[in-house]
Amino acid sequence: MAARPSTAQATYSPSPNQRTRPPLFKDNDLDWVRPDGRSFHQCRPAFFRTGAVNSASGSAYAEFGNTKVIVSVFGPRESKKAMMYSDIGRLNCNVSYTTFATPVRGQGSDNKEFSSMLHKALEGAIILETFPKTTVDVFALVLESGGSDLPVVISCASLALADAGIMMYDLVAAVSVSCLGKNLIIDPVLEEESYQDGGLMLTCMPSRYEVTQLTITGEWSTPNVNEAMQLCLDACAKLGEVMRSCLKEAASASQD
Repeated sequence: MAARPSTAQATYSPSPNQRTRPPLFKDNDLDWVRPDGRSFHQCRPAFFRTGAVNSASGSAYAEFGNTKVIVSVFGPRESKKAMMYSDIGRLNCNVSYTTFATPVRGQGSDNKEFSSMLHKALEGAIILETFPKTTVDVFALVLESGGSDLPVVISCASLALADAGIMMYDLVAAVSVSCLGKNLIIDPVLEEESYQDGGLMLTCMPSRYEVTQLTITGEWSTPNVNEAMQLCLDACAKLGEVMRSCLKEAASASQD
């Protein structure tokens, strides 16, 4: 069910903010430019492709700048006998990094925190009642870590679930924002994340305008939190359109 690779990458920046934001550094400092040349409220180009793993029930590949992720979905399969009976399905998530994903080689491993957050982000969007007494396994592998890894993993995993035919209320899109000084930086890269004062990640079902997870770390003022959430919601809505277009292209390709 693989979609035809597209040469054009779609962008999903939120609506422009009309207010002029103060510079990151003071007057004596040089004007600061993001490492990849984007504006503060501009997201990286997003590329998706479904059907990336033939042996899986469903799969997807995502590329956001230098962040590259592949997700495989297996199941539904019969739950282990040791598990207690449940009239709803179970979701099992695992996020891991390849040994060459990060700048420091040989540090690839499972990320338990990301695995738990992936589960929380997806669980509310899946109609678990449609596969009772069974389990769906989601395995995400970060091929290259370029920043905002978890939001890319979540969006890619949602697409892989849809490719596997798992019943969902809606796709799940995820976007993060970093707070650097007085500025909010959407879809931060690795270098920006290392200098951030705080980070915010929001996952939502764009068509239903429902948030499935909100994570905030570091120091934030209330106005900045509100603005960052709105930036994420706007970007998630546009990212959702990119994800749906990918599924439509895959469906069209399978019929040809």
